Amino acid sequence: MTPLLRADGPVLVFGGPYSNLQATEALLAEAARLGIPPTRMVCTGDVVAYGADPASTLDRVMRSGSHVIAGNCEENLAAGEADCGCGFAEGTACDLLSRGWYPYAAARVTAAQGRWMAALPGRLVLEIGGRRLAVIHGGATETSRFLFASAEEAVLAAELAATGCDGVVAGHCGIPFLRDVRGAPWINAGAIGMPADDGTPRTWFALLWPEPGGGLRAELRPLSYDHDAAAAAMRAARLPEGYAAALGSGIWPSADVLPPAEHARRGRPLVPVARRW
Repeated sequence: MTPLLRADGPVLVFGGPYSNLQATEALLAEAARLGIPPTRMVCTGDVVAYGADPASTLDRVMRSGSHVIAGNCEENLAAGEADCGCGFAEGTACDLLSRGWYPYAAARVTAAQGRWMAALPGRLVLEIGGRRLAVIHGGATETSRFLFASAEEAVLAAELAATGCDGVVAGHCGIPFLRDVRGAPWINAGAIGMPADDGTPRTWFALLWPEPGGGLRAELRPLSYDHDAAAAAMRAARLPEGYAAALGSGIWPSADVLPPAEHARRGRPLVPVARRW
């Protein structure tokens, strides 16, 4: 059964902690500063990925009490698969880089953490502001599907229809965006464990509010954290330098997965944005 979260106050949504303990701690501290309890926090998956602290990051998220759905990394680590299942084409730079961090992460995830990941739901339903939003990782029909802001409206509309809900909250692609899909919200909260390929070390999360009298407000906000410490930990662990460097430069080591529109805006700083439905 798909879990249901009914929210009468603001909800904080974050994706992709990516084994980045420093970013995870900063996100949880920001939630506390904003007065948002764990019962109104949702993670869109991929708690484990590129960073130096997979077990510690998992432990911190598990202890936080936040709602978490499974990303492709949770699915594959729990199943003992040989790769992350991120959907990278074989032989691409992203595929080759994943062969560096995935075995490192798999060797450090405990048996208890593996059982926790295996038990995570693939999605949940968030009721807020008079809407039922499907919280998914990538796409409704494929966990690891990359859906960016530039996706054709018909593609997003079909994915939305497959959820049976009034809107979507997602992650996976790593770049946050708010998109209106034929009157329905599509909210991508981005990732907190890796910059958004925008030339800054900031990462991103989303806040959702129910509006008085009905309606929904969504906002994308940046997260600052000790990225130098996170990168130093990656280098000490001898993880791929491309991802460690990206924590400071804000530029991904590969653009293999990017559509032309997102490729064209690489290195341009994102700005906070809000939208109402």
